[in-house]
Amino acid sequence: MIGSSYGGNQDWFRTFMMRIGGCGAETACDSSLYFAIHRGVRDIYPFDEKALTKNDYVEFAHMMEKYLWPRMSGIYKTEMYVDGYAKYLQDRGVNCISMDTLSGSEPYEKAAETVKRQIDMGYPIPTLILNHRDPKLKDYVWHWFLINGYDEDPDRGSMLVRTVTYSGYHWLDLRRLWDTGHSNKGGLVLYKITKK
Repeated sequence: MIGSSYGGNQDWFRTFMMRIGGCGAETACDSSLYFAIHRGVRDIYPFDEKALTKNDYVEFAHMMEKYLWPRMSGIYKTEMYVDGYAKYLQDRGVNCISMDTLSGSEPYEKAAETVKRQIDMGYPIPTLILNHRDPKLKDYVWHWFLINGYDEDPDRGSMLVRTVTYSGYHWLDLRRLWDTGHSNKGGLVLYKITKK
């Protein structure tokens, strides 16, 4: 929590481009705060993680902008996020976090298994959705956000995931979210703490 905000919010950012295209940087900032607060990776966050403020968060986001800056076409591949965030971690001297990716073209069953595994191991999951056929998911189109929880529903044959973006969270059906109806897919970034 940052005040009453569940995670950060790109609407807070100081520049127009970061407000419309800073979701990758916001996702990396929220990930960093998670690792600092819950996994003891102190060097990852340049301010006091025990006294989070909106001003510090905004400053942090504009530091992260150097690594995950808004582009005309956005950060449209999971590998672009991994490359940018890995450079940030390297510059902070953090070498205990590795990253892999899962393409949005993988079957739903593999995505569900991966989400469960990552959450059960205590990792948030940066998620990229590009296009989506469901107009009710328009806020997730061409957008980075975190998944940080799940709830299985065997009766439906699917599960709900907690998606975090714009100072809040929503529970969404993962199958619905994953089945975008488009060939151009996003995907998941998979964190792992390798050593401390």
